Amino acid sequence: MWSLTKFVASRLSRSRRFFSSVIPRPCIIQKRGADILHDPWINKDTGFPLTERNRLGLRGLLPPRVISFEQQYARFMESYRSLEKNTVSESDTSHVALAKWRILNRLHDRNETLYFRVLIDNIKDFAPIIYTPTVGLVCQNYSGLFRRPRGMYFSAKDKGEMMSMIYNWPAQMVDMIVLTDGSRILGLGDLGVHGIGIPIGKLDMYVAAAGLNPQRILPVMLDVGTNNLKLIEDPLYLGLRQPRLEGEEYLSTIDEFIEAVLTRWPKAIVQFEDFQMKWAFETLKRYRERFCMFNDDIQGTAGVALAGLLGTVRAQGRSLDDFPNQKIVVVGAGSAGLGVLSMAVQAVVRMTGNAETAAQKFFLLDKDGLITKERKNLDPAAVPFAKDPGLIAGLRDGDSLLEVVKKVKPDVLLGLSGVGGLFNEEVLKALRESGSNRPAIFAMSNPTMNAECTAVEAFKHAGENIVFASGSPFENVQLGNGKVGYVNQANNMYLFPGIGLGALLSGACIITDDMLQAAAECLASYMTDQDIEKGILYPSINR
Repeated sequence: MWSLTKFVASRLSRSRRFFSSVIPRPCIIQKRGADILHDPWINKDTGFPLTERNRLGLRGLLPPRVISFEQQYARFMESYRSLEKNTVSESDTSHVALAKWRILNRLHDRNETLYFRVLIDNIKDFAPIIYTPTVGLVCQNYSGLFRRPRGMYFSAKDKGEMMSMIYNWPAQMVDMIVLTDGSRILGLGDLGVHGIGIPIGKLDMYVAAAGLNPQRILPVMLDVGTNNLKLIEDPLYLGLRQPRLEGEEYLSTIDEFIEAVLTRWPKAIVQFEDFQMKWAFETLKRYRERFCMFNDDIQGTAGVALAGLLGTVRAQGRSLDDFPNQKIVVVGAGSAGLGVLSMAVQAVVRMTGNAETAAQKFFLLDKDGLITKERKNLDPAAVPFAKDPGLIAGLRDGDSLLEVVKKVKPDVLLGLSGVGGLFNEEVLKALRESGSNRPAIFAMSNPTMNAECTAVEAFKHAGENIVFASGSPFENVQLGNGKVGYVNQANNMYLFPGIGLGALLSGACIITDDMLQAAAECLASYMTDQDIEKGILYPSINR
């Protein structure tokens, strides 16, 4: 772990020293006049000095006053704060969130430099707008919100043409690509071409959090149709109006896209995002040994969850060596839930050296209840986590979540089900009686409406001494007597920018399980004992 970390750190340090010594040089612009003002890469709005306005044919196309970059920054922030102030009493929170997204998106469309400066300086405020949870609302309403294209769109109708299409992208170099097929957007299901909002938001986080060059990133939508009849019947829908491709026809489309990308940019890193479970695992298995890629839903979610689970052991007053003895109930047998289980089991194997009993303390539930070896037609990916019914007295296949919590008495209840409110009052009260000195609740499903429970519900029904984490942001809970119930946002944004940056700086050819384990352990190690005692598992977003 540490050799890789130190190597990446040394490369990054050398890069910083190099770039800090570079003297800024003029940017060669091939465009003139209005074309410059319509190009967000080079547009400076009213910031062009008179000499540049003369040389570039801009004189008369802008108001006469020159407004500096700093003044433009201050003006935008004043406008944004005014919007916040004027909507503070609005009851429709989704309307407010989309209004904030629109004002940021208009800036993004107009002036990329100012947009990313604003984003980097105010990451804690703007991450929930460009990313979780507002990005879910954006995807649900994307056809109505669409104003200008961002990223690239490849569809099932483009088969045979993708190799030539990839050269339509204007950037000569691309370092990072985020790709989705829109089949399982957050906990919202099949949103088809609307899913492009996810790669756009993820790559904005790559720029803001990992410092990637915004001219060397590429969001991609692979539109292979949709099974969402509501979208197909929507006259504003921008995607293919046909059922999703399946089987070899689907895989051959992905293959053609990957071949095109790697032909033009052989060193690019590709992050797969929000693919439905069967294709998430299939594509990860298909490509992970062939080029530098990872699946954020399987591996990124797992890394963040593992970091939180390791922190939970410490918060319960136990040593990390006691992690294999934690009883953990995972609700949700999709790509994220199985990814978390796989990485957690790998961590147990590393600690104990015993692969046969590593999964013994993990309990997996899907929509039909507890998964045991008696279950028929079980998904192959879930087989390693199926329980022996006789392991705990009275435990049976299909037991409900409430029954499992009462019988297992878990230390951790982790939800990746996509079912809002699943951790109801009865379940939370049963967890309170589990006997754990400090039970942990991870309500990780996104967006907010899909969270298994809210922070207020968790602290109210499971007790004030719990550890709580969620995928979407919630406010800390005031418990009375000056005590605070701390809310941790167990979100992939803590890992995926670092995974991409680390792979890029180290020149990695593939991204291995050990690299992801190292990232999770490194994230967990940032937290001090004082933080952990308070129930804080992850660093501040500002850090």
